[in-house]
Amino acid sequence: MTMKTKFIYIALSSALWLTSCSKDFLDRDPLDSYTNESLWSSEKDVLAAINGCYNNWEDGYDIIYMDAASDNAYNQYPWEGYTTLGNGYVTATDPDARNRWKYKNIQRCNWVLENVDRAPVSDELKQRVKGEARFLRAYQYFMLTQLYGDVPLVTQSLTTEEANTISRTPKEEVQQFVLKELDEIVDWLPESYSGNDVGRITKGAALALKARLELYRADYSNCITDCEKIMELGYTLYPNYQDLFRIQHENNSEVILDIQYKENDFANENLHVMVTSSLGGWGSIGPTQALVDDYEMANGLTIDEANSGYDANDPYKNRDPRLTASIVCPGEPYEGKFYNSIDPASSDYYLGDNNSKTGYLVKKFTSNLSDFTELQNNGLNMIVIRYAEVLLNYAEAKIESGSIDNTVYDAIDAIRQRAKMPKVDRAKYSDQSSMRELVRRERRVELALEGLRWFDIARWKNAETLRKGEVYGARLGKVDAKTGKLTLSNEQIRVEKRVFDPAKNYLWPVPQKERDINKNLTQNPGY
Repeated sequence: MTMKTKFIYIALSSALWLTSCSKDFLDRDPLDSYTNESLWSSEKDVLAAINGCYNNWEDGYDIIYMDAASDNAYNQYPWEGYTTLGNGYVTATDPDARNRWKYKNIQRCNWVLENVDRAPVSDELKQRVKGEARFLRAYQYFMLTQLYGDVPLVTQSLTTEEANTISRTPKEEVQQFVLKELDEIVDWLPESYSGNDVGRITKGAALALKARLELYRADYSNCITDCEKIMELGYTLYPNYQDLFRIQHENNSEVILDIQYKENDFANENLHVMVTSSLGGWGSIGPTQALVDDYEMANGLTIDEANSGYDANDPYKNRDPRLTASIVCPGEPYEGKFYNSIDPASSDYYLGDNNSKTGYLVKKFTSNLSDFTELQNNGLNMIVIRYAEVLLNYAEAKIESGSIDNTVYDAIDAIRQRAKMPKVDRAKYSDQSSMRELVRRERRVELALEGLRWFDIARWKNAETLRKGEVYGARLGKVDAKTGKLTLSNEQIRVEKRVFDPAKNYLWPVPQKERDINKNLTQNPGY
C-alpha cells in the first residue's frame, strides 16, 4: 500500500502506554501515575503523544454501519450493534446496541494539551500539535452531541472521583465549545501534508467539520462562509465516482478527512460484512428499496415522473450511474457472475445464511474484490469528510437561507456531472421548495452508505416519517445466469417493521452501564 503514514505505527505503540485499565465512567487515560518528568523531553515524545490521540479517533466500523440507523440500510445481526438503533426498539440496557459514549480519546487529548508546552520543541510544532489535539477532541464532542444530546464537557484531566460524578452539559454549550475550538485552530494547521504525514488533521478538515456542524445547527450564514473558504484550498472532485473509494486512489484530491489504515499494522477489518456469502462475506448490511428508489433515471427524472422511462420490471436499467457504483442489484454483473439474491435456487438467495436480507449489497467500498488480498485485513482508508459533501453543504445552506444563485446550481451540477448525470433543470428546480427536495435527494444518493444519512434525517426532523413502518427490499423472481435478464414476480422482500417515537428516538439512550458507574448522569427522555 502506498502513502501510508508512519504516525499510525507510532500511534499503536503509544496507545499501549496511554491505555488505562480503569473502569470508571470516562475511561480515564492516561493514569495520573505516569511520570511526566520522564516524558516530553524530545520531539519524538511529542509526536508519540499526539499520535496516541489518533488511535481510534473514529472507526471505519461506524462509517460502514451507521446508515443502518437510518432509512438507507438494514443491519441483520443485532450483535453487530445497529439493528435496534435502526428499528426504534433500542433500550438503555440493550447489550448489543452500539455504544459510542466514549471519552478515552478526549482524555488523551486533554493530557497532551496540558503537557506539550513542557517539551523542548519549536513553538511551531507545539501549535500544530495543539491544533491536532483540539480538533480530535472537538470531533468527539461533535459526534457525542449528535447522538446523545447533552454530554459531559471535560477539558482537563480528571481524578477518578471527578470522572465518576460529573454531570451532563447542555448540548448547546458543548457545540459552542466545538465551534470556538475549530475557529481558533484553523490557522494553526497546514493546508496539506506530504510523505509520512499524509492523513494528519489539516486546515481544510477543521473548516469542513465546522461547516458541517453549522449546517446541522441551521447556522447557514457561517456555513456558507466556511464552505467558501474550503473551496479556495484546492480540493477537487475526483473524476471517477466509483474509483474514488478504491484503495489505489485513496488520499486523492477530494479527500478532506479520513481514517488511515494499513494492512497488518492497523488494518481495516470490516469490508467482509458487506459481501455476500458466496464471496466469503456476511451480508450484514442491506441497502433498502427506499434508497434504491431515490436514484434518478439517467435522464435526470425521478422514477415517479411521467416519461422518465422507468420500467418496474427492469428497475435498474438506465438509472443514475451512482446506483450501480454504490449498490449491487439483482441481475448486475459482480465478481464474475450475475448477482442473484431473489431466486431460491441461488447460493446468494436473501434467505440464505450470510446473505443480504434486502437482496441488495453495499458495493461502494468493495466494487473490485481483487483490490484486496484479504477482506478482514486490508489498508483501505475510510473517508470521513470529502469535498462533494462541502459542495452539498454549501448548496443546502444557500437554499435554506433563500440565496439561490448560479453558485448553487454550479455546485450541484459539478457533483452530478462527475457521476455522468445531466445538469439541474433550472426551469423545473427554480424555487426554495423544489431546490430543497433536489439537494436532499442529491445528498442521499451522493453520500449513500457513508454514514451520514441518519444525521441528515435527524436534523430535518423527518425521521419520524422516513424511518417508520415496513422496510422493503428487492422484488423476487429469476435472474438469467447467462445474461442477467430479470424476470420479476409481484412479491417483494419485507424486511422488518420499524417504530419511531419523535419524543424519544431522535437521540440514542445513554448506556445504562455508564449511568451505573456515574449516578449523576441523567437519561434521555423515553428511555
